[in-house]
Amino acid sequence: MMEKIRLSQHDPLDDFDCQQLSFLGKEKPVYIAGEGPAVIIMSEMPGIYDRVADFARRVRDAGFTVLMPSLFGEPGRSPTPGYTVRTLVRACISREFRVLSSNKSSPIVDWLRALARYGYERCGEKGVGAIGMCFTGNFAINLMLEPCVLAPVLSQPSLPLGRAAGLHISAEELAQVKDRLNEDDLTVRAYRFSGDPLCRAARFSAYQQALGDRFCGKVLADEAARQDTGMAPHSVVTLHLIDEEGEPTRQALDEIIEFFCYRLKT
Repeated sequence: MMEKIRLSQHDPLDDFDCQQLSFLGKEKPVYIAGEGPAVIIMSEMPGIYDRVADFARRVRDAGFTVLMPSLFGEPGRSPTPGYTVRTLVRACISREFRVLSSNKSSPIVDWLRALARYGYERCGEKGVGAIGMCFTGNFAINLMLEPCVLAPVLSQPSLPLGRAAGLHISAEELAQVKDRLNEDDLTVRAYRFSGDPLCRAARFSAYQQALGDRFCGKVLADEAARQDTGMAPHSVVTLHLIDEEGEPTRQALDEIIEFFCYRLKT
């Protein structure tokens, strides 16, 4: 029997080491755990809640050093509707995010690129992995401008809001990413549910057109999502994950970890 959904459970995050890291004159808390190659995990709205932390733990337990920056919200707080809306509004008016902009990156990606360099210097190994979710989903593409980032994953990338085919990166930067993918023989992995209202088919098509076969997008049927959340299918490896063998969302989670292992450990 499927476990009852945990929508309002506080997560103390006490198995992570919270460090205040400063790059480019801005300090942010980063939750760090594990050993091995670095993987940057960028949370979905409304921030680092228990399902995001659980995904990070899976990556940690697979033999990686997880670096999970708190970019918005209150770390560990449960995602109630009111709290989520308030956090989204604050992010939308923040100068760090350009939530409506197509063909333009959010300023926060410069800080995240610095975090990627820090992760590489701290952990060494072959390089760094990165996954963005929903509000941060597109940022994993931006991080490919850092030579140390080898394994980018986009989980239901949702920016820019209101522009189904919009790409949250400048045309010049996207061309640089494509060149790097080709030169270094790398790929970008991406996941979404077929009926996701925030990450539509047009966005994956736009990435496919821009990056060709270097973009490996996977679309899961809405029926594959956990159905007792009260929300439309959206969060592939967190809220709508069915963590059981043979389930498409569990397969997606396993594929992501295998991707990190292949790019960063072999």
